[in-house]
Amino acid sequence: MPPLIRPESLPAQPHLRHEAALWANGALWVAGIDEAGRGALAGPVAAAAVILPQMVESALGLEGVRDSKQMTPAQRETWAVVIRQTAVACGVGLASSQEIDAQGIVPATRLAAIRALAALGVCPDCLLLDYLHLPQVDLPQVSLVKGDRRSLSIAAASVLAKTSRDAILVVLDEAYPGYGFEAHKGYGTQAHLEALRNLGPSPVHRRSFAPICSPPT
Repeated sequence: MPPLIRPESLPAQPHLRHEAALWANGALWVAGIDEAGRGALAGPVAAAAVILPQMVESALGLEGVRDSKQMTPAQRETWAVVIRQTAVACGVGLASSQEIDAQGIVPATRLAAIRALAALGVCPDCLLLDYLHLPQVDLPQVSLVKGDRRSLSIAAASVLAKTSRDAILVVLDEAYPGYGFEAHKGYGTQAHLEALRNLGPSPVHRRSFAPICSPPT
């Protein structure tokens, strides 16, 4: 297992101090990894990996990047473009609802993260993860509690994972009308649960997740 770091308080914004410590220790490419859609009832789970240049935050121009949950959709879309332009490398990976049902959400999340690493195009020297461990990956790993609030690389990955997955749910809304995927992105809102009562699950719903595994009442 990687070391699990639990700082006492959250910083005002994510920073590069964890990355800088790894750079100083000889790691040239440090990949931040985060996921999106882990708790949704439908659609894939997405993960992203981002390697940022060895620079200080002010020089990177990513001062607006936060944990994606703290950003508006418009902010995420804007900063996703800047992240892709700034990063040394970035990649996104997915695991389908069928893979989630077959393997479980944690193994499927790891699978999406491994696919994101494969999409990087370069092999990182070390991984920074948000409360996750990839036992299949033979690389040094550091897991941070609330890593998307502490590490700029992880926060950047959270933005790419979220925007990539949201775009997929917009497409799924067209493929499976009536569920409102574009609005709730597959999460268990009241409107989504009502649609499930009326329509039943679609092919992209996670059959192993409650209440789909037992029909909503």
